[in-house]
Amino acid sequence: MTSRALDVLGAFDTQHIRQNLSQIARRTGMPVATCYRLLRDLTEWGAVTRHEDGTYTVGQRIAQLGLLAPVERGLRQTAAPFMQDVLFATRQIVNLFILDGTEALLLDRIAGTRVGAPIARPGDRLPLHTSAAGKILLAHGPDGLVELASGKLVRETHQSIADRPRLERELVMVRERGYATTEGEHSSGAYGLAVPVRGVEGDVIAALGIVNLSRITDFQRIVPALQVASAAITRSLKRAV
Repeated sequence: MTSRALDVLGAFDTQHIRQNLSQIARRTGMPVATCYRLLRDLTEWGAVTRHEDGTYTVGQRIAQLGLLAPVERGLRQTAAPFMQDVLFATRQIVNLFILDGTEALLLDRIAGTRVGAPIARPGDRLPLHTSAAGKILLAHGPDGLVELASGKLVRETHQSIADRPRLERELVMVRERGYATTEGEHSSGAYGLAVPVRGVEGDVIAALGIVNLSRITDFQRIVPALQVASAAITRSLKRAV
């Protein structure tokens, strides 16, 4: 039974982030009834999440366990001193996000003593379309991710992007200028800015950003600080290989 449950979890990958029961059964080669029972148990445990439309995605508990994985721990440990540099340079909350299905998972967060209450904590997940880091991960994500994310354009505030054409225009701009921003799109009164973090192969593996409780105006100072830290993280990852 354990091996079958692992087969169900193994049906999810970057090309199959969100699936219904029939799709999972087909990919695993299991009878639908068997697959349903396993998904029910996995849902109760938190390994998968069942959505209102009957589709499934990898669950929060797997994401939390993922924070203990060597790769994620290695990224957190590598990024930590450079996140401190960003905190010193910007005096703002500094976040490190990775892609988790169709959401942005907060891998690590550091803050000073004057930045107010945290909007998210490590292990929390945010929608890709309402967070600066999420837009970075979405703009550089695998094929099909934009289409999946476009089906979940929940309006969290009146500023949230709620239609696909606007989202696609935003992502083009993110790729062109090399950073993403949000202005009260996830939480009213919160403003974000993030840049991509690339892995040893050159692909985007994370997003490094800051959150401010007032409108961000000093882009000429903040963007370079984030980009320098991002490049330093990449160099450190390469040296560790």
